Amino acid sequence: MTQLFFSDYDVTEALPALVIFGAGGLGREVLVLLQQLNEAQPTWLLRGFYDDHAPATPTVGGLPYLGTAADLNATTEPLAVAVAVGSSASRAAVVARLTSAQLSFPSIVHPAVALGPGQRVALGMGCIIQRGCILTCDISLGRFVLLNLGCTVGHDAVLGDFCSLMPHANVSGAARLDSGVYLGTNATVIQGVHIGENTILGAGAVAVRDLPANVTAVGVPARAI
Repeated sequence: MTQLFFSDYDVTEALPALVIFGAGGLGREVLVLLQQLNEAQPTWLLRGFYDDHAPATPTVGGLPYLGTAADLNATTEPLAVAVAVGSSASRAAVVARLTSAQLSFPSIVHPAVALGPGQRVALGMGCIIQRGCILTCDISLGRFVLLNLGCTVGHDAVLGDFCSLMPHANVSGAARLDSGVYLGTNATVIQGVHIGENTILGAGAVAVRDLPANVTAVGVPARAI
């Protein structure tokens, strides 16, 4: 097979265009993910960033700032969008406002992510899975799930829409996270534990029993506060 290089003009022009919504630190990290994905296999023509809060400079990570959510909704061409917003609730609010029929939300997976045999992992649209993550088998991820650097998800786990796992969070086998759950850095959910919707598990906390919806839990073992 002939190797196609991303620098080739014809290849670049043929790629679908993608923009990042979110011009903060996570947005720049997602840009790195996309650049590494393109290095492995030319996939996206990266256009730039959108954010409702304009950055201090006209460019972010070498790409231009292009405008707000309203500007993005006004696009007249098909655009793929990576929603790089860390907060579960904020990400859901952004997605609810991006209503143009020209917009699509692909799932973006770093080429170094480890998936189990047969890749028995179901992904909803708009997921972002960063470098170093490990997902074993028979796993279901809902829409717009974010797995930051180095997260692990065990067998038969179910993560609802807009769940967010910060770096090195761990979800054990058969655990269930309802929509909007947020796990802080190094947080752990033990096997079979159920976390109710919109609950926050603080950094370093360990959930050894079920947690209800709409609480913040911290500590080892984690308790709602």
